[in-house]
Amino acid sequence: MEGRVFDAQVVLSPKDSPLGKVLSEYVCARVTRMDDVDVGLFDRDWNNAIYFFVLNADEQIYMRYGGREAQSPDTYNSVESMRIALEQGLVLHRKYLQGELPKQERPKSMFPREMPLLVERTFARRQCVECHLIGDFQNIQRERDGVLDKLTHLYRSPDIKTIGIGLDVPNGLVVKEATGAVAAAGMRPGDRIAGWNGVPVWTFGDVQYRYDKVDRRAKSLEITVDREGRPVVLTVALPIRWWWTDLRFRQSSVDPRLDFEDRPLTGDEKQKLGLKPDGFASQVKQVSGFAKIRGTHDLRIGDVIVAVNGMDSDEFAHTAELFLKLHTRAGESAKLEVIRDGKRITMPLKTYVLSFRK
Repeated sequence: MEGRVFDAQVVLSPKDSPLGKVLSEYVCARVTRMDDVDVGLFDRDWNNAIYFFVLNADEQIYMRYGGREAQSPDTYNSVESMRIALEQGLVLHRKYLQGELPKQERPKSMFPREMPLLVERTFARRQCVECHLIGDFQNIQRERDGVLDKLTHLYRSPDIKTIGIGLDVPNGLVVKEATGAVAAAGMRPGDRIAGWNGVPVWTFGDVQYRYDKVDRRAKSLEITVDREGRPVVLTVALPIRWWWTDLRFRQSSVDPRLDFEDRPLTGDEKQKLGLKPDGFASQVKQVSGFAKIRGTHDLRIGDVIVAVNGMDSDEFAHTAELFLKLHTRAGESAKLEVIRDGKRITMPLKTYVLSFRK
């Protein structure tokens, strides 16, 4: 296999197409089930629908291609950006063969059969190990072991738009729009993102993977951009709750389901109600029809939740919904303090565990 690069292929491309011609330089393998795959080496956010690894016969990973945002599974994926990525993969492979690319330490191996809960759920029932099962059962085990950090393990893959990055997707990591935190740091349209906290990145998949590794309590990160052929290092001040992302598509067992959504009150709204300016008071904006069926709660649209279990502020949460997700175990109960029609009432809330899909 000398001189060849391995990749995981999800779809076939015509051999005479630009992408097909690049793919002809690769040995392609499609992985349809994860039973015997080293998930330590192929570490990723297991809720991504499309994911490719570009690596060599020495199992050195050059790059990742894929990744998603909460709203859509393929916003950052395109045939053209994939072609660009695979062409860069060939460049990196030639450098590796010539000794110009340092060899990386191989991650510690881990296989699905080493995860007892996953074995019980899949192997013991003669069912295949799917990607989302790995991520879900990792978190269930973490919760049982008392090491689940919801900021990190539940709120995976922070959205780059939160810090103001808009990509010109067909052109890979070329910046189309820079606003907010990255604009304040000096990022400009036309820059190409080249490094994330000192690690080279070539694709959105690389960026998302490295962003997910940033400590959720970090206040800043460094992004290196290629600007007209020269590297520029930008220090980006991370906004509050930069790690937050919509969890609904993840269908996670450790995510306590609440059957309501809310919005944070403004400073003026809190002042009018005599509430703490730094509290997580929030107004209910949506109530699921399942709330009554499951007996989750008796919340109504317009209710203002001012405290949960006697707590009215939190280091990370700015709404009652987020407070509950961060501090309540799925299936546990809580007591809400609610303002309804100008009166304070207390209300029980029962969270529930999502029945795992297959």
